[in-house]
Amino acid sequence: MMNRTAVLLLIAACLPYVCALIAKAGGKGFNNNHPRPWLEQQQGWRARAHFAQNNLFEGLPLYFLAVLWALLYRQIGEQTLTLWMLAWLLLRIGYIGAYLANWGALRSVLWFLALLVTLWLGFVAT
Repeated sequence: MMNRTAVLLLIAACLPYVCALIAKAGGKGFNNNHPRPWLEQQQGWRARAHFAQNNLFEGLPLYFLAVLWALLYRQIGEQTLTLWMLAWLLLRIGYIGAYLANWGALRSVLWFLALLVTLWLGFVAT
């Protein structure tokens, strides 16, 4: 169980970095010595990839806490934990896609559903 959980947590932790790569890849004038001013000037999908990165970094602590809480204190079953972790990952991957495509309403729905999964994991699932 721990191997699967660890792999899913690692994948979740990598999502913001995927967004960072998307935002910066092939960008003209990118200066790695001063990346923030360059990112602040970006528009379109590059800017949205950067914003998605920020949002993912903001949401990860609560998600990690919920997973740890489910494991340690709620003693959630392996299959249930895996299912909910996969649901969260798929929702957040969909969130990234919706953000990049500039589909604001869908992005917000996916974000909210991922938050509900996080709360469910930490406080409800058994």
